[in-house]
Parts: sequence; structure tokens; C-alpha cells
Amino acid sequence: QLETLEQEEQERLELQAQPVERRIHIVSHQHRMTVTKSLREGEAEPNCWSFSYGQAELQGLLPEGASLLLLRVLACRRAVPPDLVFPAIDTEGHLCPSSY
Repeated sequence: QLETLEQEEQERLELQAQPVERRIHIVSHQHRMTVTKSLREGEAEPNCWSFSYGQAELQGLLPEGASLLLLRVLACRRAVPPDLVFPAIDTEGHLCPSSY
């Protein structure tokens, strides 16, 4: 009965012209999960988007941290069950299938 309560992802690209920073913050509250994405290019103000999902949509959600843990377990067992698919949140903050 593991459950994601909060997760933060941050990525920064150092480009010649200007840096690009992307952040995704996921937080669970009551029966919903909110995903907030921000994108900042150079010194400009960040652009922000927010998505909210109900618990029914997120049944079996596999966020980034849990995905890494699952990959290690599967590697130790040297076996991947067929058709192993979980809902995940992509780099844009939307729900998508994640298969192994």
C-alpha cells in the first residue's frame, strides 16, 4: 500500500544562448493529485501549468521515483512480467501509459 504523497523533479539545460529550467511538482491531497509544471527560459518569468487528477484515474500510478525502484527490483529478479503497464505522468504533466 505504498502511496506517493509528494514528488519534485527538476531539469536544467545549459544552452549557449540561455539556460532552460523545467520543474514538475506532484502533490497528493485528499482524493486528488495536483501536478504543477513550470518552464523557465533564461531570465524570463516561468510559465506555469497545473493539472489535477482524481484517485480513480491514478490507480496504480508509477511516478519517477517508484519507477526507478521497480526497475531495480526487476533487474535483481532478471524477469519482467509480460504486458507490465502502469499509468505514469509524462514530462508535460499529463497521464500516459508506462510499459516495461
